[in-house]
Amino acid sequence: MDDQTLLQYSRQIMLPQIDIAGQEKLLQSTALIVGMGGLGSPVAMYLAAAGVGHLILADFDRVDLSNLQRQLLHRHSDIGRPKVESARDTLLAINPTVRVTCVAEKLDTDRLIAMLEGVDIVLDGSDNFTTRFAVNRACVTRQVPLVSGAAIRMEGQVAVFPCNQPEAPCYHCLYKEEGEEEARCSENGVLAPVVGVIGSIQATEAIKVLLNIGETLAGHLLVIDFLHTDWRKLKIRRDPHCSVCRRQ
Repeated sequence: MDDQTLLQYSRQIMLPQIDIAGQEKLLQSTALIVGMGGLGSPVAMYLAAAGVGHLILADFDRVDLSNLQRQLLHRHSDIGRPKVESARDTLLAINPTVRVTCVAEKLDTDRLIAMLEGVDIVLDGSDNFTTRFAVNRACVTRQVPLVSGAAIRMEGQVAVFPCNQPEAPCYHCLYKEEGEEEARCSENGVLAPVVGVIGSIQATEAIKVLLNIGETLAGHLLVIDFLHTDWRKLKIRRDPHCSVCRRQ
């Protein structure tokens, strides 16, 4: 690590839980971020600024005017561009030493499984159950930790699913594919800072998981009611009959 790099990350390196060894590990890490929207924006920006060496950005959508209220990766001049390209430009402006790979396509489980080769952690900022379930199945198959976030109206939640640990619950243990109602901000609205807080927590949890420091949200669901400033941490139990993560 040269002097310039030491200076760039000096405020993190000062933390005894990180130090030079931890920063070097971040620089060598790869994170897949699914969704370059309201959650993916703070996730990607903070991971890039923190020096996570390789960020894979996945989103098939293009920038729309209605995105700009909360999706801070994008600007008015980006309207009509693929979100992954707009995001890449913003991230490289924040930290030009980070490697960014863009995947501008819809992802199914098989494609995600292939993409997870060499990935150390996945952060899901998607806005639909189909993608979330596909991401979860891929993470369980590849045994890659998953940090999941969701936000709607003035509410949000974050969970960490340590899919690389035996007997750990997965996303499907918490939410079943049958009967779940889809709730999107395009239909229900969302307060801009809410996604910022949830995405920032996701990024923090990802760094803790990558460095194996502190107490993460592994096996827990953090639920935040921003209207009443109410934070709750709930235990997630593994479903022994889960069709995704049950052990044979």
